[in-house]
Amino acid sequence: MTAPGAAPTPSAAASAGPRVARYAGLAGAVLLTIAGRAGGALPDAPLGATPASIWRSPDGPATLTCWLVGTALLVGAWWSLRAGAPSGRWAYATAGLWTLPLLVAPPLGSRDVYSYACQGWTYAHGVDPYAVGVAAAGCPWLDSVAPIWRDTPAPYGPVFVLLAALAVSLGGGLTGTIVLLRVIAVAGLLLAALCLPGLARAAGVPTRRAAWLALAAPLVGVHLVAGAHNDAVMLGLLLCGLLVVLRRPGRPVALLLGGVLLGLAVTVKASAVVVVPFAALAAVHGRYTVRALLRDGGWVARGLLAALLGTSALSGLGFGWVAGLTRSGDSEQWTSPPTAVGFVVDYAGALLGRKPDAVPVTRAAALLLLAGVLVVLWWRAWRALRGLNEVRHRVTRIEALRPRAALYGAGLALAATVVLSPVFHPWYATWPLALLALTTTRTTWFVLPAAAAAFLALPDGTNLARVTKAPGALAMTALLLFLLYASRHGRASRAARTQPTSGARLDDHEAGG
Repeated sequence: MTAPGAAPTPSAAASAGPRVARYAGLAGAVLLTIAGRAGGALPDAPLGATPASIWRSPDGPATLTCWLVGTALLVGAWWSLRAGAPSGRWAYATAGLWTLPLLVAPPLGSRDVYSYACQGWTYAHGVDPYAVGVAAAGCPWLDSVAPIWRDTPAPYGPVFVLLAALAVSLGGGLTGTIVLLRVIAVAGLLLAALCLPGLARAAGVPTRRAAWLALAAPLVGVHLVAGAHNDAVMLGLLLCGLLVVLRRPGRPVALLLGGVLLGLAVTVKASAVVVVPFAALAAVHGRYTVRALLRDGGWVARGLLAALLGTSALSGLGFGWVAGLTRSGDSEQWTSPPTAVGFVVDYAGALLGRKPDAVPVTRAAALLLLAGVLVVLWWRAWRALRGLNEVRHRVTRIEALRPRAALYGAGLALAATVVLSPVFHPWYATWPLALLALTTTRTTWFVLPAAAAAFLALPDGTNLARVTKAPGALAMTALLLFLLYASRHGRASRAARTQPTSGARLDDHEAGG
């Protein structure tokens, strides 16, 4: 027993850190819920508010203070254990504890859930949500939808439109619909949570770290749970499909099922499609050859195609949802790096008396770059896995390297998609978070942006990027230039060193490089 006034033992000090983090995060979640009750994205909340107008409202100072302090507590608690929670069970229990207050909060950080409700209402009343916006369809809850999305066709796949219509049919009104949409989001998150331990074991990483980073992230509680974003459903189906493929490589029935689950993820949000080529790599059993890839990866592709065709036919909407994807970029914010660069070019042109209108150009260039990056990432993963054919007898834990290479490539593909897409919203950072948590030991490079993104939105859905357009665009462009310089400098330094052997490269990959 420690004497009064004596310094705590190292074990006691070590256990105090996680305990403080747990209850600091819980306090943060409670403060966010209080802020939501006072100034969340309620149906009758005024639209087009700014931080200044919120501050001038009667409860504004208290609302913003609770929101900022609560966010800081949640982010700080999550960041403090980024190397891993004490145990997997502790990570799950703490993430669940933080979620409890947010389950009873009003919609937070975004008004998208009202768009979901109106798109579900549109379909439930026999109107094609991919042909018209919710305003033209006559949705009775139109006043709660953000103005920018009222005339925009649904940018989501048929599976989510069917789920939203089911919520409308069973909800009996706007409140019931929102509650059911949150239940659907929580179900997707629970599916992801169930799959994480199996994926962690397959990749040879501790569940306590993967679960903590993927489930306790503030973006998850605020935007996927309280905000009821459909990204939770996409992630649940995505992780489930990958787990099925990894557990039964080379088994046609399992690979077909895995492909179907991945296809369902794509028909919630199309961004999930970038993971499919890496799932095909994970499907290969035995030696990595082109023939084996076509054989085993082909079953995943068949499952994907079956899901796309089946859900499009079941909804009766065909592939009209593909055209709806082009409208998701109607919003222009500097948080998207390509959009920020376009803003800066436009500012420079204005100084010269010109109007370049560069945003569409930089966005198109970024999409072309993304296509090239995805090809390079897949090719690197394929070469790394092909290298296992030659060094199998020299590398330990070979079975963990195979799935980790595929999952790491998939995580990088999602990260590249987030960075190079025309639009970035804070909850997009949750896409690569889970896969990168499963594959890399160096976490700061992807945890830090996710932590920063947690501060971008206010409780009523006001995005701070809207009121920081010019300085934000300049800062983002400067950051990109710095990262480009650092990357080129780093490559030059590595080129000056002795080139590693193929076995050393695999060891680097095993360490998360």
